[in-house]
Amino acid sequence: MNFVIPQTAPVVLPVVGNDAVFPVRRVYCVGQNYASHAIEMGHDGRQPPFFFAKPADALAPGGGRIAYPPHTANLQHEVELVVALLDGGADIPVEQALACVFGYAVGIDLTRRDLQAQAKEKGRPWEMAKGFDQSGPISALLPVAQAKHPANGRIWLKVNGTTRQDGDIAQMTWNVAEIIANLSTYVTLAAGDLIFTGTPAGVSTVARGDSLECGIDGVGELKIELI
Repeated sequence: MNFVIPQTAPVVLPVVGNDAVFPVRRVYCVGQNYASHAIEMGHDGRQPPFFFAKPADALAPGGGRIAYPPHTANLQHEVELVVALLDGGADIPVEQALACVFGYAVGIDLTRRDLQAQAKEKGRPWEMAKGFDQSGPISALLPVAQAKHPANGRIWLKVNGTTRQDGDIAQMTWNVAEIIANLSTYVTLAAGDLIFTGTPAGVSTVARGDSLECGIDGVGELKIELI
């Protein structure tokens, strides 16, 4: 097959304990999936899940040095459990959803909060607030064989050594199986898809030069530096 421009290299993630890599297809994100975060964003109660997306090439595998994005004065962090799928489908039953999971990772959903607020106010899309370059730092994937299916465990994030987010993935409003099942009613999921599952309370503004470290018990850790 001939291409009129050079073909873009696939986005891949390293896999713990494996020389092979995981090719990324699509990246979905769940909004306000911890009650504590929903409250700090001005909402309450168990809201139905809602979804948005990031481009696959917005991921920053392994974290490291991340460029502070333009057009924002309020960049915020959101540490999240990330689910990687080895199978998919449409209208997946909740009881079958975990069979679709390849593994788990730690991710940060970097957000230009000021742009998001402007978009919400005007009823406009969120893409420029959520899907900018390097907006999805992510750790290596830990396969299910090693991670099992974590239903609880501390999720935390520190900025320059100070804890900003500290919760437990058991506090998710919608668990991993429910998220997969619900999302599959909107789109046909497939191998290679990632799902960022939401963040606990404590999101805060970060600046150029800040160092962030985060982790989820039994899944992994991730570090980034904003430059």
